[in-house]
Amino acid sequence: MRRFAPMKVFGRYHFRPRAEMEDGFTLVELLVVIALLAVLAAMLLPALRRAGAAAQTVQCLNHLKQWGLATQIYVAENNDYLPREGVRANPQAASGDLDPTNQAWYIQLPQTLNLPPYRDMPWRTNPAAAVRGTLWLCPANPRRCDASALKNNLFHYCLNDGFDGTGARDHQDIKLAAIPAAPASVVWLFDSKNLPAWGPASYVHTNLHNRGANLVFLDGHAKRYNVAAYRDAFGNPVTNNPELVWDTFP
Repeated sequence: MRRFAPMKVFGRYHFRPRAEMEDGFTLVELLVVIALLAVLAAMLLPALRRAGAAAQTVQCLNHLKQWGLATQIYVAENNDYLPREGVRANPQAASGDLDPTNQAWYIQLPQTLNLPPYRDMPWRTNPAAAVRGTLWLCPANPRRCDASALKNNLFHYCLNDGFDGTGARDHQDIKLAAIPAAPASVVWLFDSKNLPAWGPASYVHTNLHNRGANLVFLDGHAKRYNVAAYRDAFGNPVTNNPELVWDTFP
């Protein structure tokens, strides 16, 4: 049954179909709404990406602070001695321990934090394994192990191999008090672009956390640095930045 609605014209009521009274979006209005939604989305997506990147930076800094805390605990429990660097073992080693002497930061520090050993991490040999929350990996670093090539030693955080100098001092026991530079300026661990568990300043990642990298120092504090703080215009490591001491026994 067709319904009619009253309409007053010149003092008298007339009736017209209700459908004529119902308003709807025209095609032009619909296109305008769609265009506005697209503009809003274009404005919001970069902000969401920046927020996600900022969250990854904070999470990475927290990981490095945990390693810094583990270092301080280890030093306190071991007569002021720092953990050793370790040795560069064959990356295809099935054990995953890397260091046959069982003396390395990546062995002693996890023990200090009561973490499972690196060799037991599922993502060490399985690139599809979940990595969320692990202290070993930076959430902003997409690099994973290559199981097909047996490159299973996956380290996102690298130890500065110059903290104890070069030559005869490498891989030796050294006390924190023996470091001549201020602990707050001596780089300990950092975001790495390379595979090994320890290396020089040239191993610092240059494109994480908004064109930079996170570092933790011998006093335990962690901080993000822009790439210009540790790379020059030619891509060479910056060695004269007083905030970043790499080689303490030049």
